[in-house]
Amino acid sequence: MSNITSPTLDKKDDGVAWWFKFLTRGVGTIGGIVAMATGVVSCITLTPICLIAGVIQILIGFVAVMLEAPCCCQFIDFADKIGKFSEERPYWQKGTLYVIISLFPILMCIGLSTVLGSGLVFVTGVLYGLMVLGKKADRETMLSRASKDDIELQTTLITNEEKVDLHVPDSQSGGGK
Repeated sequence: MSNITSPTLDKKDDGVAWWFKFLTRGVGTIGGIVAMATGVVSCITLTPICLIAGVIQILIGFVAVMLEAPCCCQFIDFADKIGKFSEERPYWQKGTLYVIISLFPILMCIGLSTVLGSGLVFVTGVLYGLMVLGKKADRETMLSRASKDDIELQTTLITNEEKVDLHVPDSQSGGGK
């Protein structure tokens, strides 16, 4: 019985489930497509700042699709190189990139189209952030860690207690009479 895995997604043995990696890439790809579509809708405006936010959102969507699914950008010669570069990046770098770039259109022009489009790219960044945190331990491991005594802390407290001189002066020897 063989285990079917993707060679590009399971290259790192980081403890992240394969389905969570596919989910993150799927949300990133769909979020990029939605960001491009809602960016076009945001460009239909009379406000110049919302027009700029719409153009930025289109670019953000294109970057997200190119980083997450370079197969969707086969008409660009260097898309495969960018996709391979993206796969080699740590999760925290990709998550930080997506969170930061997705905030610009939302802060420039708050509207349904900018929040929806850039919000999905933001969610992709959050999912990459969760991947950085890693897998949660099983119940037994967490219970055993929670019930163990902290020997190092107890040793430090005992050592510090021995160093403190708590001598109380004799109250009758005080020369206050």
